Order: sequence, then C-alpha cells, then structure tokens
Amino acid sequence: MFKKILVPIDLTEPEFSKPAVDAAVELALASGGEVRIVNVLPMTPVMLAEYVPADFDTQQRQSSEEAVAKLANESGLDSTRLTTVIRQGGIYHEVLEEAEMMEADLIVMVSHRPALKTYFLGSNAGHVVRYATCSVLVVRGQE
Repeated sequence: MFKKILVPIDLTEPEFSKPAVDAAVELALASGGEVRIVNVLPMTPVMLAEYVPADFDTQQRQSSEEAVAKLANESGLDSTRLTTVIRQGGIYHEVLEEAEMMEADLIVMVSHRPALKTYFLGSNAGHVVRYATCSVLVVRGQE
C-alpha cells in the first residue's frame, strides 16, 4: 500500500506531532514501508541577522537534529526503515519538495483543531493537502 511515508513535524510542539508519527509508523508496519520525518527550520530574517549569534543557524540545526533523532528513536520503528531530515525555508514548500524528492506515497501530518481563524486545517496543512501530488492523511492533534 504505502511504501514511502513522509511525516512533517513541528519541534515547537513535539508532543503535538506524536499522533502523526504514530499513524505513519503503524501504516509502515502494516505495509512494509518506510518513514521519513522532516522538520523545516525557518529562515532567519535579514533584519534580525545582526542580532543573533554568528552560528545561530548551526546551533538551531543541531538542536533540531537531536530532537528529531529522539522522536525517531521513540517511534518504535526499526532504524533501517526510518530516516530523518532537516530542511530550511518555507514549511509547506519544503514539505512538498521533500515529498517529491523521496517519491512519497503518503504524507501524514497533524493539524490543530479548527478554530474560527483556521477553520478545517492550518495554513501549512491546507497548502500541503491542496498541492501534494501524493495522498495526504491529516491527523487531528490532541489539544
């Protein structure tokens, strides 16, 4: 069924991403597939560049790699079937690009419960659902 599953996560709320990771792992186990967890780091605005340390981007990437590795280890999926990647840029653009690059069959992502300002889906989840060339499973996060 789904052999290549991409799971975008937000490290500002790691517990919020857990249902998406769990769903992806369950699907991978059922189908013999593999999972890739992706975290997208925002670009440091040029206006703020002079106010952050010179190695800010490196520190941010390193802490993201550690957090994603921890989440991957806790997933319960064999490390030969689970990979991680850190990208930098616009969230939905980078998620869609990673899905194309890895030829994903499915993107599993979490979305907040609807509120008036984000009715149905958050803006990033909405863009991924609209523009992905593969199937997208949106898991509602626990709030």
